[in-house]
Amino acid sequence: MTQFIPQRLLVTGGAGFIGSNFVHYWTSHYPQTPLWVLDALTYAGNLNNIHTLIENHQISFIQGDINNPVLIHDLLNQHQIDTIIHFAAESHVDRSILGPGAFVNTNVLGTFNLLETFRQYWIGQGKPDHLRFLHISTDEVFGSLAPHEPSFSETTAYAPNSPYSASKAGSDHLVRSYFHTYGLPTLITNCSNNYGPYHFPEKLIPLMCVNILLGQTLPVYGDGLNVRDWLFVEDHCRAIDVVLHHAPAGETFNIGGNCEITNIDLITTLCRLMDELALNLPVAPSHRLITFVTDRPGHDRRYGMDTTKIKTQLGWLPSVSLEEGLRKTVSWYLNHSDWWMPLLSDDYRRYYHQVYGT
Repeated sequence: MTQFIPQRLLVTGGAGFIGSNFVHYWTSHYPQTPLWVLDALTYAGNLNNIHTLIENHQISFIQGDINNPVLIHDLLNQHQIDTIIHFAAESHVDRSILGPGAFVNTNVLGTFNLLETFRQYWIGQGKPDHLRFLHISTDEVFGSLAPHEPSFSETTAYAPNSPYSASKAGSDHLVRSYFHTYGLPTLITNCSNNYGPYHFPEKLIPLMCVNILLGQTLPVYGDGLNVRDWLFVEDHCRAIDVVLHHAPAGETFNIGGNCEITNIDLITTLCRLMDELALNLPVAPSHRLITFVTDRPGHDRRYGMDTTKIKTQLGWLPSVSLEEGLRKTVSWYLNHSDWWMPLLSDDYRRYYHQVYGT
């Protein structure tokens, strides 16, 4: 199996949910590898996610925008970066419905700027084979599956149904084109729904955890029977590690948890775990808080990921079951109210009311 050794990493969006989990993973497994985090610290980017790593000088942090080509150029050249892991993105479907422009700006134009600046840097370095640009994407670019359709594979046609997924599809196409047109050593991974620590409370699992702890309603879109595949974020980090070290340039890999479940069953499981693990909940049993609300416009019915390729070619499999991962996640939110409580700002509450009407 081919072996590439990333030496100097630039992680975009490294203060966000998946990005910060990856930074923690990488520094614990490869503590001698210099790593720089670039993050604009928008509402979902939280310096508290990585502050201990910064304070301990395990990583370097730069606040900045991926749409700033001068900044990217200087970072690449000053630090002689050989690997970019590109997490930076606007990523919430509901917000993309309310304001799609930010998604096009960050996900499409930002990715283009990174690619073009990295291409010029790569050319200046003599087009070395060992450089890598790993683009982190989503299963949502493939659209929606019927209940008994085969899961998405790497050859499934793109059919995005929201401004968010359309903007990620556009960024995927740009990354692919830079490999095929210029030979830029790129990689793409498409992952299913992630969950775990440091997840901003607007997303489904942390939203339910926080609302249960506050005794607030648990809003469920439509009939609650939309199906998602769930991937514990640490398993995702392991997969990225394997792809970086072993995947040839130009490849694309699906990463999933092999854990398809309806939203209502997922929420019911979270309620059960909260009832078991939390003391003195405001409302118990917590499933009494479940409230069905008007469905999201264009809500995809089902996502499912075929992970045969990464299993057979790179030997990766998810290791954390959904029950185990949810238990770890619920415990984390129970023990970290000091992290999530400050995020429930007036802006967050206005957004919440706009989306759910409660």
